[in-house]
Amino acid sequence: MQTEDNMATEQKNGRYEKLFMMLFESIPSSILFVNRDMRVTLANRNFLTKSRRSSAETVGRRLSDVIPKIILEQFDIIKKVGIVFSTNVSTAGQKMHYRAPGLPSRVYYYRLLPFAWQREVEQVVLLMDDVTEQVQLNQEVRRIERHLASVVESASDIVFSTDVRGRILSWNRAAEDMSGICLEEIKGKMFSSIFVREDRQEVKSVFETMQSGHNSAMGEWALITKTGTPLHVSWVCSPMKDEYGQFMGLVAVGRDLTERRKLEMQLVQSQKFAALGVMAGGIAHEIRNPIAICSSAAQFLVEDDVSSEFRQECAQKIFSGIERASNIIENLLRFARPSTHEQVRWIELSALIEETVALIMNQAKIQKVAVNFQGDEHYSSWVFGNAGLLQQVFLNIFLNAIKAMPYGGNLDIRMWKTEQEIKASVADTGRGMSQEEMHKIFDPFYTTSPVGQGTGLGLAVSYSIIQQHSGSIEVDSVFGRGSTLIVSLPLGEEMFRRQG
Repeated sequence: MQTEDNMATEQKNGRYEKLFMMLFESIPSSILFVNRDMRVTLANRNFLTKSRRSSAETVGRRLSDVIPKIILEQFDIIKKVGIVFSTNVSTAGQKMHYRAPGLPSRVYYYRLLPFAWQREVEQVVLLMDDVTEQVQLNQEVRRIERHLASVVESASDIVFSTDVRGRILSWNRAAEDMSGICLEEIKGKMFSSIFVREDRQEVKSVFETMQSGHNSAMGEWALITKTGTPLHVSWVCSPMKDEYGQFMGLVAVGRDLTERRKLEMQLVQSQKFAALGVMAGGIAHEIRNPIAICSSAAQFLVEDDVSSEFRQECAQKIFSGIERASNIIENLLRFARPSTHEQVRWIELSALIEETVALIMNQAKIQKVAVNFQGDEHYSSWVFGNAGLLQQVFLNIFLNAIKAMPYGGNLDIRMWKTEQEIKASVADTGRGMSQEEMHKIFDPFYTTSPVGQGTGLGLAVSYSIIQQHSGSIEVDSVFGRGSTLIVSLPLGEEMFRRQG
């Protein structure tokens, strides 16, 4: 009869065996136990399910009957099992493609482990993990990575990225082509160093705001090429974040503005000629008067019976008329001269506006518009900019105001100074605008003029020019009561501060 100790030991061993089988059956890997005769002694549920075999069809069978021979031969598994029996050493993990009958091929990561008792290997465990999904996922990730890399490299815009400190990590082909600098030369450098000196502080500020959690930012900063020539580029910068939302770097996309700047200058010039066309009638009328006086005086001069005093008076009238016509033509030529040759310089805004008023006086007289320009002699109105472009802005605004008063009215121009800006308001007594029109007047090609009498680009160009000078244009209007446009430009020192 069994003693109580023996019974307790058997019960304990039974519990251990039951626990082992529970773990063995619940493990998500496929497991086979193989003895020295290369027969399967144990197979878990995962293997039986994956291979579509029953326990009776597996346990007790030779390994070559359970696993396709081509797999055994390809990976030399029989030989490796024998080596594990003799050395008591596990094999390194390897990938294996396995296909059960009627099922698509699966990818397994397998190992052979010795199952030893008192240093003698009794069984070898074939442990197989199905990694098909992971392999497919890795392949898809690599495909996406290759696709994204191809997109970045194929882009015609500059694309580069930085690390968390602002050092350049990537630099695409377009960046190399436009700058003449290859990735090996630029990698690891602070990205702010690739811009011209006057733009670096603003670029650093953008990077710091993104480090503190702000979203994307835009700007126009000049890139230094390998030859040292600045390249004007429009940038969109966005923060890169990890899965926890932490800032890990910056990605910047830049577009070369060279061609756009050329088109803008062509557009400005075309608008200038459009304004000249509007003024042509008034200028012709204004020149006709002194020419008529000169013609009459010349006719008197050819007469024989005129006194020397009258002859001198006629000569003086001819001289005055020619001088007046010459001044009108000179003002016209000064405005029509292409602004691309003009440099940014200090400008006395009050004098520029006064000169522009002189250009539109002829048109104003024809349309019976009284022009009143009120400056302030108690302060200077120096700004820093392109005189030709700023004159174009005010000419467009004045002509639009005159056009809004076809039956006559008043055009009041006033200037004043704040702590940081010079402001100029242009108020007319024309038809005014509705709220919908006010929201569209700076849109390109929007016009309220009859077809063929306006391009709708004058105020859009003016808005762009004022923005380039770090200023702003505001509009206030009441339908039926007229409109007021206020142009604000920073004082010279303030403009330097705004532009960094």
